[in-house]
Amino acid sequence: MVTSAISFKPSQIGNRGLYFAAAILLSWLGMLVFLLNYPINWQNPLVYVFVLVQTHLYTGVFITAHDAIHGVVAPHNKRLNNAIGLLCATLFAFNNYNQLSRKHHLHHKHSATPDDPDYHEGNPGFLAWYYSFLKEYISVLQIVLMAVTYNVLKLWFPMENLIAFWMVPAVLSTFQLFYFGTYRPHRGEHHNPPHNARSQKRNHVLAFLSCYFFGYHAEHHAWPYLPWWKLPEARERS
Repeated sequence: MVTSAISFKPSQIGNRGLYFAAAILLSWLGMLVFLLNYPINWQNPLVYVFVLVQTHLYTGVFITAHDAIHGVVAPHNKRLNNAIGLLCATLFAFNNYNQLSRKHHLHHKHSATPDDPDYHEGNPGFLAWYYSFLKEYISVLQIVLMAVTYNVLKLWFPMENLIAFWMVPAVLSTFQLFYFGTYRPHRGEHHNPPHNARSQKRNHVLAFLSCYFFGYHAEHHAWPYLPWWKLPEARERS
């Protein structure tokens, strides 16, 4: 049960949002450079571990863009905050940061209602909702830009590395974000309007591995100005 009496303020985080953003971006970029040059042997289990690691880092890139939408990557410097959000949204399959921001704020304002762009009426299954979700956010321009980028990168890196460590993690990350950040928290009936969200059981290790604590989704909707790394504290106190 989330109580709105608890108070958290963005001013309490100082520059830590920037440190977390830098850690995620540098980790993602460093792993990508390493993996694009990594000799792939499909008998080597490390290949599959690296796919999962890069998927999680891709998710972190999007979560950083999400936090920028809420103004908590650099809360005292709006221009820097939005620049980081724009960079992260672009790195995540050329998403349009301004469009993401507009639709995400609508999601918070009209959570799990017909006016919520993330919501699928009729309580559908995972795949139907996922397809609807992709149609809402993926544009032809994104697909073209991804195709052009792939063909340019193919001039320097092996095709199988690009597919295994750049394309596949990006796709898997959309499943991760959708399942833990939209489908599970908002499906079915809710009894906590206007948030209309639920949280997963309190387990900070699993919550981080699943989706950077966004399984603590009722807390995120109650205090949307909290960065992802503050959500465990909110879950403890809710």
